[in-house]
Formats: sequence, C-alpha cells, structure tokens
Amino acid sequence: MPHATLNTNSRSDKPIWYFLLFWTALNILQSYTMEVHPDEAYYWIYAKFLDWGYYDHPPAVAIFIWLGDALVHNELGLRLTTVLASSASIYLLWLILKHYAVEARWFILVMSGMLILHIYGFTTTPDVPLFFFTTLFYYIYQKYIDDDKVKWALLLGLIIAGLLYSKYHGVLLIGFTVLSNIKLLKRGSFYLIVVVAAVLYLPHILWQIGHGYPSLNYHLYERSASTYDPITTLLYFPGQILMGGPLIGWFLFYLALTIKVKDTFIRCLLVNFIGTVIFFLLNTVKGEVQSHWTLIAFAPLAMLVLIRFKQRGEFPKWFGKLAIINIILIIALRLSLIWPPAFIKNSSRFQSYYGYKTWAQQIKERAGDNYVILTSGFQEASKYCYYTNSLKGFAYDSRAYRRTQFDLWPIEDSMQHKRAFYITDYKEERLQQDSFATARGKWYGQWVDSVRTFQKVDIRIAENKLTAAPGQQLDLDLTISNPYAYPINFKNAPYPHELVVAACFFQGDKELYPVRAGDDIGGLTIVPHQTGHYNFKLIAPPVKGKYELIFSIRTNPFPGGRNSRAISFTVE
Repeated sequence: MPHATLNTNSRSDKPIWYFLLFWTALNILQSYTMEVHPDEAYYWIYAKFLDWGYYDHPPAVAIFIWLGDALVHNELGLRLTTVLASSASIYLLWLILKHYAVEARWFILVMSGMLILHIYGFTTTPDVPLFFFTTLFYYIYQKYIDDDKVKWALLLGLIIAGLLYSKYHGVLLIGFTVLSNIKLLKRGSFYLIVVVAAVLYLPHILWQIGHGYPSLNYHLYERSASTYDPITTLLYFPGQILMGGPLIGWFLFYLALTIKVKDTFIRCLLVNFIGTVIFFLLNTVKGEVQSHWTLIAFAPLAMLVLIRFKQRGEFPKWFGKLAIINIILIIALRLSLIWPPAFIKNSSRFQSYYGYKTWAQQIKERAGDNYVILTSGFQEASKYCYYTNSLKGFAYDSRAYRRTQFDLWPIEDSMQHKRAFYITDYKEERLQQDSFATARGKWYGQWVDSVRTFQKVDIRIAENKLTAAPGQQLDLDLTISNPYAYPINFKNAPYPHELVVAACFFQGDKELYPVRAGDDIGGLTIVPHQTGHYNFKLIAPPVKGKYELIFSIRTNPFPGGRNSRAISFTVE
C-alpha cells in the first residue's frame, strides 16, 4: 500500500479541523432545534428498556441514545452521540485517505456534498453506529492488511461485534471484505477475529433464541411484500444517486466504478461498494428498499472517489463549481428545516418533525397520568412517550399493520384492567368518540374503563401454506402461547368489553371474509408461559385467489391485534 508523504504533516490537517468544527456545529444546531423523528422517539424507548436485542434491530442505537439522554432530556441529548460519531467517522475516513495523498480541499468538497452523510449527521437511527463502526473497521483493516499482529486482530473482532450490534447489514461488510481478500483465510489471526467477534455477539444470539427469533421472522418474512412492484426497482438507482449528492451523485458513482485497483485495500473498497449496492438492488424484488439502507456503501464510495481523483491527477474545475452549488443546496435545505416555511411543515416527507411536542402535551392534558393507546403504528405512541418523558403511550399494533417492540415491552402488562385513553386521528363510526383539536389536527378519543388486550399472545399452526376450495371448511389446530406472567382466558363474562378470536383474510391492504372462533373458545384457559390448543373451524373465502391469513384477538373498542405470522392461503 502506498504511504505518500503529502498531506501527512499536522499543518495539512488544519482545513479538516475547520471543516469538522463547522460540521459539528451545524449538526448541533439542527439537533437542538428540530423535533425528534418518530423513529428516534421509538429508539428512545429502546434506551429506557436496555436489552441485548429488540424486535426490529440490535441494541447499539439504544446505547447511543442512552449516553446522551442521561446528560439531558431534549432533542440534542438524544442526538449528541450521533453528532460526535458523525464527526469521528469523517475524521477516520480522512486518516485512511492520507495514505493516498488525497488533498484536503477535495476531501471537504466530496464529503460535505454527500446528502446521506448530512441526514445521519444528526438523525439517530441504527445506521449511525453502523456507519461509525464501518469507518473504524476500514481504519483498522488498512493497518491489518500490512501488519498481521494480534492487536489488530483483537480490535477487528471488537469492531465486527460493534457492526453486528448496530444493524444486521453489518454482515455485508464482513462478507464482502473476506470475498475481496481470500488470503485472509490463511492467516491464523483471522480466526482469532472470528472467535472474538462470536463471543462478544453471543448475548444477542441468546436473546434471539430466548424470544423466538423475532428479528429473523420480521426481516425475512413479515417485511416481504406479497407481490413484486417494478417501480421499487426502477426508483432504486435514482434514490442512490440522490443520496450521493443531488447534483454530483452520478459523477461519484462513475468515478468509483473507473478506479484502478492497485492494492488490496482498494479492491476491498470496490467489492464492498459494488456488492452492497447490488445486494439491495436484488432486495427490491422482495419489497421496499429504503435509500438509506445502503449507508455502509457510501464510506467506500467516498474513498474510491477521492483515490480516483488522485489517480487522475486532477480535480476538474467544472466539478468543483458543481460541488459548491450542490453543497449550497443541501445547506439551504437543512436551514429550511430549522426555520421551516409552511410548505416544508406541511409536506408529507418532513411534517413528522413539527408540532408533536405541543400535540403530546395537549393529549396529556386530557389523559392525565393514565395510559394513552394509539393504533396502527409505533410513531405517535413513541412521540407521546418521548415528549411526556414517560412510558404511558402504547402502540396497539392492529392486524392490518405489523408487530413492533411494543409487543415485547412490559408496557402492555402494566396497563391491564386499568383506565386508559384510546385515541385515533380519524373518526371510527362504531365508537363513541369525542373530537378535539391539537397541533397535529383533529383527533378523536374514547375512555376505556378496564383495558384487556392480548397483543403478545402468539397463535401458530403447523402449516405455512394452505390450499382450499371456495367455501371449504378446514379444521386447524391452533397452538396459542401465553407469554404473560398471569393466566389468560377468552371468556366474555364478567369482563365489560367483548372479546373475539378471528381468522382474517387479506389481499394487499384489504381485509376480507373474517371467520370468528366458536363460543367454545371461552372455555380455554392458559397458564403463564405455557401453550394451549384450540380446534378452529375455518371457512375458506368463496372467491378464488391468493390471500394472507392472519389470526387476531380483538377486545372492544380496539381493532384486533396481529397474533400470528401471515400464512399463505390459496383458494382454487
């Protein structure tokens, strides 16, 4: 690997330090002035229930939030570790690129022009620790390539564990790095890396086993779309180019793909960049792929671009001018989010950042210290918890939505048979709701005198796929698991709210042909942490086609939970 002498003295670092000072200051300003994103509020609750794993993600994001929120409970506190990690990540990339004699001005123009780095300079999600550990991995791996020492192997094992504790996408960096340098398998220290990483990651594996592999089921099965939408694939590359920079992204991708591979490290960067982009492209066949999921590809992209500029021996003047305009556009967008005009506040993309602090206090004025229950999404419930600094908001995940971490936390257990305020942002005609105005528009509320929910109950059948004729009756053996510390039953009397166990058929978002369980299910009682069985007489839909079958337990006034995995059901 070349170790050039250019740009290695302390004086050449001054522009980088000035850039990082500005970068950090801008991220602090944005962090302090903007309300939290719904995902950030959700991960804040992660930090209130520190654990080795969560339904959606590993636990690193919870640690990041916990560190800052322990100092001060406000938006900056939640994002403080993110701001510091962003600046540290950029500096690590600079240290790596100094070995290729990259000029500071090139570095600043490219790094500050990548839109995705601006987004995750202040927004706290699992992508932030993932990107930090990605840059740290490249920094140490660069040393390990030339210097096969135990200290580097131990550090890589620790960093790989950090990658996997951040987001499951971290496995791509590991796999593509080994693929780019198969000779690693001949190093004895390589297996030390594997052992250290595996031992450190074992608590998360045990957590998954103990909770029935919720993350595996969610990411591999529940998140998959039932049908392929070609628009998802068509929009994939435009989204990636936008993340690279609104005006310069296309040229960055071109430069990276024209790199001359002159050493092992450059080959590692190229394989990781191309491999990650292709991996998520292929995933568009399975369902939605959000543009930021490829964040770990943008670290090698930035380095490939800057190394390629050095190989070419020039930084085109036209690109420099375009890069400056690109940066001005991004900074203008960021400032418009801090001091938003009306069209920003009302846009579907940005409106979740505004008005929820007041909204939460307005809800609390009505609910007092009682639980507040919201349906179909973790977003508003998480915002309510964050802005009341409490755990009194609960996301009731309906059968038309999906399961979330709220289905694992003890919040639901704590509110059983207590009074709660049930609210929706739409009028439910079947309910006796009162309307009230909030900073987030009109909402509708109803008091529930004695909450009785079964969100954590899991219903399974032996089959993953079922086929039947129109109207055919099937006898299904339901295995019903009780995860609670108290016995459950499915009786209606003497409880004040009707309970229904039902099988629901879905085609897309449309719910069709629900089938209720018989009255005999009222005789089923399941002791804590045990399972019970029930013979469900299912009537197939009268219309031929492909459906998804979901079992749901509903108590009035709630819409019914998602108590099983989606089962493929074909009527033919």
